[in-house]
Amino acid sequence: MKFNMGCGRRGLPGYVNVDSQPASHPDEVFDLEVTPWPWPSGCAEEILFNHSLEHMGGDPKVFLAIMQEIYRISAPGAVVQINVPHPRHDTFIADPTHVRPITDMTLTLFDRRLNDEWQKMGAANTPFAHYLDVDFEIIQAEITLEDVYLQRCQSGEISEAQVFEMLRTQNNIASELKFTLRVHKPGRGA
Repeated sequence: MKFNMGCGRRGLPGYVNVDSQPASHPDEVFDLEVTPWPWPSGCAEEILFNHSLEHMGGDPKVFLAIMQEIYRISAPGAVVQINVPHPRHDTFIADPTHVRPITDMTLTLFDRRLNDEWQKMGAANTPFAHYLDVDFEIIQAEITLEDVYLQRCQSGEISEAQVFEMLRTQNNIASELKFTLRVHKPGRGA
C-alpha cells in the first residue's frame, strides 16, 4: 500500500489518501496525531507527507508516537517521503498551524547506525532509534532555494558554502526541504 498522509485536497491516484478533515474528501478520515493508527503493521511500501508533517506533533510525545507509527506500518525497505517548508522561511513562520520544524538533524535522531556512532563518541544526541525501536535512514535530502539565490549560486556569484552559511543565519533563502527515508527493519531492506 501507498499512503498520502495529511493529504488535504491533494489526493493522489494509487494512494490511500488520509486526512483528519472530511471536507478534503480523503479516502480515509483519520487524525494522525491519534495513535495507534488503524493500519496493520508492515502494510506500507511508501508513505508520503507532503507539507503535512510540520502540522503534527506540537507535543513531543505525539511527534515521537507518529514516528513510531510510521515505522510500525512500514514494510521492510519502505520509502518515506517528507516534504516540508524550510523552518527559516516565511511560509513556515507565518502559518500558526506549523507546530514542528522538520530538518535533517531532526530525522537523523531516528537512524540506528548514527545513534550507534554517537554513543561510541559519547555525543549528546538523543538516540531515538534505540529509545523508540525504529530505524530510518535519510537516503536523499534536497533543499529548494528561492530563485534569486539559486540564480546567484548557479552564476557563481555566491558559492555553495556561502549558501549553506546563509541558510544557517538568514530567513527566506530556501523555501522547502525534501527528505527521502528508507525504513530498515528485519526482512527485505533491513
